[in-house]
Amino acid sequence: MVEKLGEVRVADQVIAVIAGVAVEEVLEVSVRSGGLYQDLAKKFNGGSKGISISMVDDRVTIDMRVTVRYGTPIHHVCQTLQERVKEAVEHLTGLLVDAINVRVEAVEVK
Repeated sequence: MVEKLGEVRVADQVIAVIAGVAVEEVLEVSVRSGGLYQDLAKKFNGGSKGISISMVDDRVTIDMRVTVRYGTPIHHVCQTLQERVKEAVEHLTGLLVDAINVRVEAVEVK
């Protein structure tokens, strides 16, 4: 029998950073910043720009705003993004990810 030694809590900011790192693995996507005031608030709160976390019990919902490179099939890259973020967050935190909501706010043309 495994004895429970105490409680472990993972801060929202930590989950946001894990999600942000997972986003960087998907080359066709980048996280959008939220404008001057939102960026300042995130900086003071230690969060990750363009990613917000909500948690009920040990279940996580992640909302992210992204930019997609022009020419990339949006539905495909967003599905890949959701899978990578879910895998990273669940593996590193032990929490269950209920949803990853991706809002594509821009297309990057180079």
